[in-house]
Amino acid sequence: MSSSNSAARVLFVLMLFAAPLQLAQPQAQRATISYEEKKRQTNDIAVTIVTSGLSCTCARFAEDIRNVVNDLQPDGLRVLPVLGVGGLQNVNDVLFMKGIDMGVVDEDNLRLLKKRDPQLYANIEQRVQYITKLYNSEFHVLARNEIRAYDDLRGKMVSFNLKDSQTEVTADIIFNALGVDVQRLNYDNDEAIKKLKDGEIAAMIILSGAPQAALAKLKKEDGLHFLALDRESSIFSDYLPAEITHEHYPNLIAEGTSVPTIANRALLVTYAWPEESVRYKRVGKFVQEFFGKIDQFHSSARHPKWNEVNLSADIPGWIRFKPAAEWLAAHRTVAVAPNQAGQSAAELRLAFEQFIENYSASSGRKTLKTLSTRERDVLFAQFMQFLKSQGMGSSAR
Repeated sequence: MSSSNSAARVLFVLMLFAAPLQLAQPQAQRATISYEEKKRQTNDIAVTIVTSGLSCTCARFAEDIRNVVNDLQPDGLRVLPVLGVGGLQNVNDVLFMKGIDMGVVDEDNLRLLKKRDPQLYANIEQRVQYITKLYNSEFHVLARNEIRAYDDLRGKMVSFNLKDSQTEVTADIIFNALGVDVQRLNYDNDEAIKKLKDGEIAAMIILSGAPQAALAKLKKEDGLHFLALDRESSIFSDYLPAEITHEHYPNLIAEGTSVPTIANRALLVTYAWPEESVRYKRVGKFVQEFFGKIDQFHSSARHPKWNEVNLSADIPGWIRFKPAAEWLAAHRTVAVAPNQAGQSAAELRLAFEQFIENYSASSGRKTLKTLSTRERDVLFAQFMQFLKSQGMGSSAR
């Protein structure tokens, strides 16, 4: 054997041994991070959002946010949805629970908590602040077919959802206002649906963005339907007018018809930490990522209620979380999903406001500036319903 062949063979053997060593070096380098450092990185990028039950629209929203915003790099951001009770309990979780950064609540929660305990919740608006309005939550009253109206529920058993949930809070207000006295029970959605089908209760109530996942699974054969609120009821002066439609629940509502009801606005809120604190900066980073990617939520892969999101909407009685206010000030043209007619919700709102101003000038009635925020929202909701009734449904979504 020639010396050159022997040298080549020796070189080949050396390369076989050297290759695993070269591959092992980067692996060893990657493995040098300590347990404590890995724990720090994991916690430094995590933010939590407390929602309601798994079938609630707010839980789907939190899941959508997680899917769009998540970045699991060491300096990224991780969104952790947390199943809660909803409503007033979610506000309490944001206010008092150590591991909760944000929550989905309804706009009337601060007022209701201050009414319950003025001392405990004094200055709550300084401690819990809103990031953005999310969607409108429709008031669903699902009853057995023999129950034709709210009055038919007098003395009967009705599930008001879980204790201190937003459903229970709103249902209490509405049934008291209507003067309809019922036997109030507290079941979760799945248990309430089963008892309703079995005839053990007469009706159940859910306040959630339509379509609500559990209700969307019901069939006509289940013998259930939604109760309509009288459009002339004084209830409509305190809430947003709304409709539950065939498009929301094709198995329960006939095509071309709808069920009048009211709606409340769901908000994403956070605790107001000191500005130099780690958690303030972490939620501030979340706001930057969430707002900056808002256009990615307006697709068929996401919940249809994302089309109702208006980042710049002002909520009376609430203070905007400073990083959210600063982002909006720096991005005056906020991405809003255009409808099929090419108009955005913001453009429709502008057209509505111009209409009100022109109407006020000719009629001598209230101008837009003298209308309260609640009055403007109620009129705008009615304006959108009018557009839909005129064959402009795609523009009104």
